[in-house]
Amino acid sequence: MAAASSIVPAVNAVMEETEEFLCDLIRFPSTPGEEAGAMEYVARRFGEVAETERIPLRDALRDDPEYSGLYPHLRYEGRFNLRACLPGEGGGRSLLLNTHLDVVPPSQGQQLPFEPRTHEGVVAGRGACDAKGQAAAIFAAFLVVRKLGLRVGGNVTAHLVVEEEVGGNGTLAMVRRGERADACVVMEPTGLRIMTSTRGALWYRIHCTGRPVHGGSAAEGVSALEMAVLVMEILKRYHARLLAQSRHVALFERYANPMPILFGRLAAGDWPSMAPAHAVLEGMLGFLPNRNRREVMEELRQAIEGGADDWLREHFTIEFLYRHDCHVLDVDHPLATGLQACVRAAGAPGEIAAMTASCDAWFYHNLLGVPAVVFGPGELRFAHSDEEQVRLDEVAIAAAALVGFIQHWCGAPSLVI
Repeated sequence: MAAASSIVPAVNAVMEETEEFLCDLIRFPSTPGEEAGAMEYVARRFGEVAETERIPLRDALRDDPEYSGLYPHLRYEGRFNLRACLPGEGGGRSLLLNTHLDVVPPSQGQQLPFEPRTHEGVVAGRGACDAKGQAAAIFAAFLVVRKLGLRVGGNVTAHLVVEEEVGGNGTLAMVRRGERADACVVMEPTGLRIMTSTRGALWYRIHCTGRPVHGGSAAEGVSALEMAVLVMEILKRYHARLLAQSRHVALFERYANPMPILFGRLAAGDWPSMAPAHAVLEGMLGFLPNRNRREVMEELRQAIEGGADDWLREHFTIEFLYRHDCHVLDVDHPLATGLQACVRAAGAPGEIAAMTASCDAWFYHNLLGVPAVVFGPGELRFAHSDEEQVRLDEVAIAAAALVGFIQHWCGAPSLVI
């Protein structure tokens, strides 16, 4: 069994190679549907330290009831996820690690988003913390396991996936393969905190129809745009009620608004002096573990029907493009406490907290029954921003914590020097 005193120096010894890996990965503009270059790169690099398998994706994924269809143009034939495995020798518990290689498009005004920049131990660029820095931490951990000659009892398997940013379709494809494990660590930017609870999220699209008329006859028409504005007011009132009912959900109490509502897009109208016939409102609503997604979907629908005027009540439709449930693991579960001890041994506080964003943890935890936590270097406030970055010392701590946890959880029988 390797002590933390030997793991940390071993991680530090591979950080130059890890930084190179991260910077190379950032250079791939791997927005959803365009991840091929990044996936090929990690397949090659992980192939140096683990057994790897390309998991082909199929267009039939679109027919899955949990599929998130935010972008109808995305196709899957010829694309793949990567499965990288350190096989166990038997007798230990198995561990899954998950992270994603897709990134959101550059922020408005972001300069050279796919040109990594390193300054004073910080790597900046699109995907630096969400979530290529996470892939780098897993890569460093696998490197150290190999370099130390660490033998594991149970399998350690990494799922490196596409399309987390558009609803988790890559992880959904991996989950549908039915791979079992005794625990899962989903790698996202948590500031090295261990997230045993994550909130859920719904992305909605609401269509409102009106009665188009000339501006000179405005009183005889119905503006679909005004109907969409009314819907926004109804949804804000619903959100306020739901937030009030969710104030005391464990681990979320510290946040003023851990389950925001956001109106992201509104399209309506063709002419300034004509009431528009059609308006489309798109946005996001978060919710906490005192509700599930199906309850919130129905409550949203009922809120619009109950708060609308007679016209809107009969002239709207709502669809949900992204439907992530919450995930909750008991804070005293051995996965949480064991990882916490390893994070502390690696040099970070190891705080257990709740994540005020949704991610792919619920796929493993809720659909497969695999206990899951969320953990990783980098701060969520930098993700998707024009200042996206990750500290290399946090990547190193995360990697050291993973190595320690692999030993603890997977029952490494011995250390071969």
